[in-house]
Amino acid sequence: MKTYFRELSVAAALGVVLLALAVFAPAFYQPQPLLSLLTREAPTLVVACGMALVIISRQIDISVGSQFSVCSVCAGLLAARGWPIYLVLPASAACGAFLGAINGALVAGLRLPSIVVTLATMVTLRQGLNLVRQGEFVNLPDGIQWLGLGQTAGQWLIVLTALGLLVAFGLALRHLAAGRLVYAIGSDAEAARLAGLRPQLSTFLVFVLLGALTGLAALLNVAQSPQVQPLSGSGLELKVIAAVVVGGVAISGGRGNLWGAFAGLLLLACVAPALTHLHVEAYWEKAIQGAIILLAVVADGLRSRKGGHR
Repeated sequence: MKTYFRELSVAAALGVVLLALAVFAPAFYQPQPLLSLLTREAPTLVVACGMALVIISRQIDISVGSQFSVCSVCAGLLAARGWPIYLVLPASAACGAFLGAINGALVAGLRLPSIVVTLATMVTLRQGLNLVRQGEFVNLPDGIQWLGLGQTAGQWLIVLTALGLLVAFGLALRHLAAGRLVYAIGSDAEAARLAGLRPQLSTFLVFVLLGALTGLAALLNVAQSPQVQPLSGSGLELKVIAAVVVGGVAISGGRGNLWGAFAGLLLLACVAPALTHLHVEAYWEKAIQGAIILLAVVADGLRSRKGGHR
C-alpha cells in the first residue's frame, strides 16, 4: 500500500472531483461532451506515456510542445499533398522520432544536461516554425479529419488508441526487462553501467521513443480539426510534465508508473470543465492546477527526505 500511496492519493482526489461533479453538476456526464473531453486529452496522454519514461530515467524533455507543433505541420502538409492517412501516420511518428533522436544524441552522446539541451531545441524548433510558416494555417482534406471515419467513430478510435498505448507501455514498464532497465538507470546510472547495462544507449532510446509518441499524438490532434495551427503544441510540455509529476513519477527519477500519470492527467483535465459546470470564474483554473502541482512536488520532496533519513 505504501508503495502506491501517491498514485492512490491522486486516484482518490480524482474520485472526489468526479463525485462532486455527479452531485453538483450532473450535466458533466452527458455522453458527447464527456467523449469530446477524452478525445481532446488523448494526444496529451500519448505524450505523457513517453514523458514518464524519460523522467523515470532521470531526464526531462521540455521541447515536446515544439516537436508536437513541427510534427503537426509536417503531417498537415503531407495530407494536403494527397498522402493517405496510413502513410501520414508513420511519417509523423518518424518526424518525431528524428527530433527525439537529436535530443537523445546530445544528452546521451555528449553527456549534456537534458534541461539545457531540450530548452535549446524547444526555442530553435518554435522559432524556426514561426519563420517558415509565418503563422499560416494548413488546410486539411476531408479524408484526414476524424481519420476518415466520421466524428463519433473517429473520437472513439482516438481515445482507444491512447488508452491502448497506455496499457501497452504500462505493462511493458512493469514486466519487461527494458522497463526494469529504465528504472535502473533512473535510480543509479553508474550502478547500472557496472552491472553490464548500457545507460547511455537506453537514455538515447527513451528520447527517440518520446519523440515518436509525440509525432503520433500530433496526428491524433490534427485529425480533430479541419486546419493545423502552427503553434498547436504551445504549452503542451508543461501540461504533460505536470500530469506525470502529479501522478507520482519522481522528478528525481527511478520511481513512478503510467497508471499514476494517467490519473494525474485526468485530475488536471477535469479542473476546467468542473469550474465551467459549477459556474466558477475560469481564471481559477490555472491557480487550482498550480496548487495541485505544488502539493505533488512538496509531497514528493517530503517522501524523498523521509526515505533519506531511514
